[in-house]
Amino acid sequence: MYVGTLSIDLLLGDVHSLKQKRSVVRPIVAELQRKYAVSVAEVAEHDLYRRTRIGLAAVSGDAGHVTDVLDRCERLIAARPEVELLSVRRRFHGEDDE
Repeated sequence: MYVGTLSIDLLLGDVHSLKQKRSVVRPIVAELQRKYAVSVAEVAEHDLYRRTRIGLAAVSGDAGHVTDVLDRCERLIAARPEVELLSVRRRFHGEDDE
């Protein structure tokens, strides 16, 4: 079993309230879940209007598949015009890990 995770820090565009923030973040989370069947949630910066951190995880029996899914998720978020990708932290856990 292989588990890959991404922690993605985002700067949101023209957002002036938490309600506007939700209207930007929720569609991104929903699209990732729908397209790639990953577990995903907003995990930090809940009280800041223009910043957020999205965490996601993918599990598979094939390491290449996990890497491919994480790459696709990162590209999907980076392509969104309403957000700026500040940083991405990737972790990979394989069967050899203790």
